[in-house]
Amino acid sequence: MAKAARAAQAWRVYRDVSKPGSPGLGARLRAMPRLVRSAMGGRYPGMGRGRLAMMGLGVLYMVSPVDLVPDFLALVGVADDFGVFLWLMGSLLGESGRYVEWERRALTGAGGPAGRIGG
Repeated sequence: MAKAARAAQAWRVYRDVSKPGSPGLGARLRAMPRLVRSAMGGRYPGMGRGRLAMMGLGVLYMVSPVDLVPDFLALVGVADDFGVFLWLMGSLLGESGRYVEWERRALTGAGGPAGRIGG
């Protein structure tokens, strides 16, 4: 069930990235460092520090040599890493798209907060 939910999230993000007028993949990837800085500095209201910490833990899990399900267990060991990867990419790409839209609104003065937005 969780695998299906992660796959559905990945599909929604893909659909959102390819939607006309939506920030493209390149814009979303370039926005990620600004998103992290703004979230850590409390300037971006769309992402709290708790959610950012969960994403950081996801990155640590992916690069860590210690694994909850060892990779030598063939498909099962790789599937947990892939599941974390899907969740992380879906979350980051989705949130970075919302962040780019938030930046655009802030720059045009259409409902964004005043002040510096990029860090």
